[in-house]
Amino acid sequence: MLDSVLLALFLPCLGMSAVFVVYMCLLWYATSRHQPPSDGLPVKPVIDKGLSALELEKLPKITGKELVLGTECAVCLDEIEGEQPARLVPGCNHGFHVHCADTWLSKHPLCPVCRSKLDPLIFISHSPC
Repeated sequence: MLDSVLLALFLPCLGMSAVFVVYMCLLWYATSRHQPPSDGLPVKPVIDKGLSALELEKLPKITGKELVLGTECAVCLDEIEGEQPARLVPGCNHGFHVHCADTWLSKHPLCPVCRSKLDPLIFISHSPC
């Protein structure tokens, strides 16, 4: 009687252990097969860094009443009031609150609205000859 009770408890535990071991082996096999070859190249694509503080200062500043393409800041979705300072993105002329634009552009060199890349030539200072 005691043998049959122990056997009734032991067999399900043994079966669950076997299923667990098989599952772990399959999981290991699936993850080890799909790894990219390590040839020294980075796995993630290189992402452009944002603008430096010096580059941000070279971007034009205007007031909200001077904006032409709308007065809503696409970063914070708030209106740019008439006397609030705004940052204008060269090329596409989209405007944003100075703080919002500087926060965004310090991480991404793209316009938050149209995703056009800022031209690096605008940051080259021309010295007089």
